[in-house]
Amino acid sequence: MSQSLARALDVLDLVSRGVATLDALAEQVGVHKTTVLRLLQTLEQRGFVGRDRSHRYHLGPAVFALAESALDARDVRSAASAALRELAAETGQTVHLATYQDGVVTYIDKVESRQPLRMYSRVGLPAALHATAVAKVLLGGLEATELDRIASGVDFEKYTERTIATPAALVDEVRRSAERGWAEDHEEHETFMNCVGAPVFGADGRIAAAVSVSVPNVVLPYDGVLGLLPALLAATSRISAELGAPASGLPTVSKGTP
Repeated sequence: MSQSLARALDVLDLVSRGVATLDALAEQVGVHKTTVLRLLQTLEQRGFVGRDRSHRYHLGPAVFALAESALDARDVRSAASAALRELAAETGQTVHLATYQDGVVTYIDKVESRQPLRMYSRVGLPAALHATAVAKVLLGGLEATELDRIASGVDFEKYTERTIATPAALVDEVRRSAERGWAEDHEEHETFMNCVGAPVFGADGRIAAAVSVSVPNVVLPYDGVLGLLPALLAATSRISAELGAPASGLPTVSKGTP
């Protein structure tokens, strides 16, 4: 990859993360402001970034057009759409759809809750591999050696006191989640939020995506969130059927689940 292209991609990534001024971008990229300005001008001409009246940069329409095209190309998103919205309506909570590719879990759809409290997540952004229910679900579809490899490369950022902190602990939790057919984020990414997630299976019988329901603990306590598992699993079973998954591979609530 050329140096200019790499820097342009770095700039675009930083803008997507809220770094909005020329000075701040130059500092983050580690080059002179004139270099960053030239990159920004090119990106702006192509519609990948824009500027407001205060000369603060933001993502441009070309980025969203590319993202929408990429997301629409994923059959799982269209197959899941109706079930996700019905699940959100039934539970009244935030629902996510995520997929896995090359060590990255990405949110590809989200239905907001009716609650005023909002989650950090956004469509197109990655999910923390060690601190989200969808990631634990999707990692559960990997072969043992690949799971060990991915876990060993995780940056175990400590979001809360409950956040998983080691590769061994992550592997154990992923395997436990796969065995029972669902995963949880019990105040592991945000201290005020609990989440349960379950797999969506494709026609080949492998995990194609993960769906989760996230609830602020001021709305429902942890036990109440676990009570949403039947609705979640009914939704993932419906999506799996839409994708042509074998009926024998669809999950049910395991023994001992509240």
